[in-house]
Amino acid sequence: MSKDILSMDATHLYEEIVSGDMTSYEITKTYIIHLKNNERKINAIVEDRFDLALEEAKDADQYLKNYGKPIGPLHGVPICVKESFDVEGMKTTGGLIHLKDNIAKKDAHIVKRLRDAGAIVLCKTNTSTLCYAQESVNKLYGTTNNPWDLSRTAGGSSGGEGAILAIGGAAAGIGSDIGGSIRFPCHLNGVIGFKSGMFQIDQTGHFPPTVVPIQKRMSTSGPMGKSVRDMKRMYQLIAKKHEEKTELEQITIQFLPEDQPFPLSAKSKKTIQKIEAYLTKNFNIDQNIPPYFNDSALLWQEMMSANGSDEIKKITFNRVRKNVVFTYIKEKFTKNTPYHEFLLWALIGSTLFKPSKKRLKEIESILQKGDEMLNKHFKDRVLILPVYHTGAQKHGNIFKEIFSIRKTFKQYMPYTAYANVWGLPALTVPIGNDEENMPIGVQVISKNGNEELIFEIGKLIEENFRGYVRNKEFDS
Repeated sequence: MSKDILSMDATHLYEEIVSGDMTSYEITKTYIIHLKNNERKINAIVEDRFDLALEEAKDADQYLKNYGKPIGPLHGVPICVKESFDVEGMKTTGGLIHLKDNIAKKDAHIVKRLRDAGAIVLCKTNTSTLCYAQESVNKLYGTTNNPWDLSRTAGGSSGGEGAILAIGGAAAGIGSDIGGSIRFPCHLNGVIGFKSGMFQIDQTGHFPPTVVPIQKRMSTSGPMGKSVRDMKRMYQLIAKKHEEKTELEQITIQFLPEDQPFPLSAKSKKTIQKIEAYLTKNFNIDQNIPPYFNDSALLWQEMMSANGSDEIKKITFNRVRKNVVFTYIKEKFTKNTPYHEFLLWALIGSTLFKPSKKRLKEIESILQKGDEMLNKHFKDRVLILPVYHTGAQKHGNIFKEIFSIRKTFKQYMPYTAYANVWGLPALTVPIGNDEENMPIGVQVISKNGNEELIFEIGKLIEENFRGYVRNKEFDS
């Protein structure tokens, strides 16, 4: 092909379509051929709508000819969608075998917003079972592999999105995040993603729904893709509007101190130091642990375990009462149950960590005080954090680190849990490769209303460090 369509971001493709230099049909067909030729090795797609996508691309091209203007800012642009979001006429299963024939009757809110803007849905992508782990594996669809090394995890729970975007299999996508589920796949696959702040996006049509009140502040959605400008464009389409904006010149950029107590690979640490040195030229820099940071991993675990995952158990076992420990032991040793061991072990953990009513009240009080403090702290401030202490590891290792009986989540989850517990918007940008030559990224975090600041700092990092680099090893 004369133009590298697969590497272009959604904004670039939109401009090509609207200018008449390329057609939506040409672009969509290119993506479909690429996915058909290469996706099987990665195992990221759970269901496609390729034929319908081509018809919609023809319609988009015809609309442009007839009316001379686009439907919206994603006119004719092909995207992928995380399996957890309803897409009309497609399956929403959560990776559970007993839900394999569950067909959505209408689009999730976020999907509708993007399709109303002209986007074309190519396919749905793999997740962990019920989005309940940071690796994308389930009994219905299997394991998604990292395209940079098929023996390693693509992360989760939006791992299918991350893997597909890494090979340029769509212009952009959407994920959800209650415990790093957008940021892990972006970090591990070398793509860009934006976890919105609490209550900024309507979660209608996401499965499973978040029903526990204290968890709703942590559960959100957002775009994933190839550029910061796409994240901004897509976020503006799907989120509530913000009035607040701080001038870039007035802000402080905060980093963790070099002697902070949480693990971080040497290559990650060195690259983040380079980012700090670069930003020092134009911004005030602060090296301090942000408020409530050290407590964030435990708070996250307790909030995730607030009701012992009762609703998730009901969905998992189709409302049949089962002994989770016995089922886990059976699956662990025989692999002969309909449930993946990662989900079962997580359900056991949520029972063990279930906080008392007294502790829940304490957490609610902590959150109320913390929200007030962090709203002031991040008024003119952006925080830059790692996503995880390493790049992509071999399949299963990250799950073991986070869900260990030894409570090692306290070491490994603060970087990611912080934005969830406090409902903060977080942009993930690739910054380089680690010791194993796997992609690594950082988070750019602030408060609701400061999204513009986050995107501006993210652009600086994107332009001067790795940014999105498409994996071309799968090109035909």
